[in-house]
Amino acid sequence: MLKILGATFALLAAVPASAETVIVTADRMIDVVSGKVVDHPAVTIVDGRITGIADARTIRFGSDVKHIDLGSKTILPGLIDMHVHLTGLAEIGGYRGLQYTDAFWGAVSVANAKKTLEAGFTSVRNVGADAFQDVGLREAIDGGWVPGPRITTATYAIGATGGHCDNNALPPSRDRKEASVVNSPEEARAKVRWLHKYGAQVIKICATGGVFSLGDSVGGQQLSLEEMKAIADEAHMLHLKVAAHAHGDEGIRTAILAGIDTIEHCSLASDETIKLAVAHKTWFDMDIYNDDYILATGTANGTEQESLDKEKVIGLKQRQTFQRAVKAGVRMIFGTDAGVYPHGDNGRQFAKMVEWGMTPIQAIRAATSDAAEALGKTNDVGAIAVGRYGDIVAVDGDPLADVRVLEKVSAVIKGGVRVK
Repeated sequence: MLKILGATFALLAAVPASAETVIVTADRMIDVVSGKVVDHPAVTIVDGRITGIADARTIRFGSDVKHIDLGSKTILPGLIDMHVHLTGLAEIGGYRGLQYTDAFWGAVSVANAKKTLEAGFTSVRNVGADAFQDVGLREAIDGGWVPGPRITTATYAIGATGGHCDNNALPPSRDRKEASVVNSPEEARAKVRWLHKYGAQVIKICATGGVFSLGDSVGGQQLSLEEMKAIADEAHMLHLKVAAHAHGDEGIRTAILAGIDTIEHCSLASDETIKLAVAHKTWFDMDIYNDDYILATGTANGTEQESLDKEKVIGLKQRQTFQRAVKAGVRMIFGTDAGVYPHGDNGRQFAKMVEWGMTPIQAIRAATSDAAEALGKTNDVGAIAVGRYGDIVAVDGDPLADVRVLEKVSAVIKGGVRVK
């Protein structure tokens, strides 16, 4: 930290006079890597990236510097949600979604992105969207047309015929092969190439059944080892990471053996599979908050009774699996499945992670430094550190003492620009 502090002014001196300089100050900063609290931080951001961190009591602010004074707040790196669906709405479930035109979902994603950003999540991984709508949203945000987080896009999630990534809601007379479907290792490889061509920055697969897919077993495996390995090999060759939706133990185990990078949900993982995840250094991404919302709303939002029954079976088991995985030392990241519950409430999962076995700093790292590592973006996000984007959130109080303060962030800065 002392080296970083001392480098502040040298770095500023090397910046061209035309570059915009912003200095963010607050009473405290959480250094997520060390877990320590830094008093009176002054974070210098030039053209969107952090160039230095100093003691605010030792610096003078020139007229050419924009000063964002957050007063008595505590600042942390911008938060990262590794499992969202910005083109989905929890309030419209089941067959009700068929009442809306296809373009509706891209339109509401703009509002969902803004809610997510204002909740303190400056980066997200969008793991599944139809018609490349997540790519369009990312392009609009990156171009400055609409507000939102930095999005890593998966486009379509890949799965088998009749599986969680297929559409099983319509009769045979309305049957079509969805763009997401593959039925062999060869088709799987070709699909990865096609998705990458049109904007996929991460590949998502459906290794098992799901809660919100109709007619399948929530834990049943739906892709073979050969298909999963073909996807992982092709994606890794293209320098893409792979996420696997997997509730059932066999599907989770197979995904780990296939070389999948992150396993989503992980509801029914056995102790043996958890040990395998530790050995392979596979990330678990477990959405352990949304069970509360799903069970509380029942069928009111259009959720089918079949899906509600599945959730009743696996909800508690998933949290117990999370507890065992944390205790065993599995690498964990923060993912909420936002879209299954209302966007903007992402921060509510922190308290659940602590309730089920994590320390506050572990939960915070899952949404910052660890998430950045799983994304492969440690040069860009995940910490308040020189070289990374100036993405910062501010909260009242001490999140290391009460992680619930992260449910209501009071300020959000993205790339040195205050957006809340």
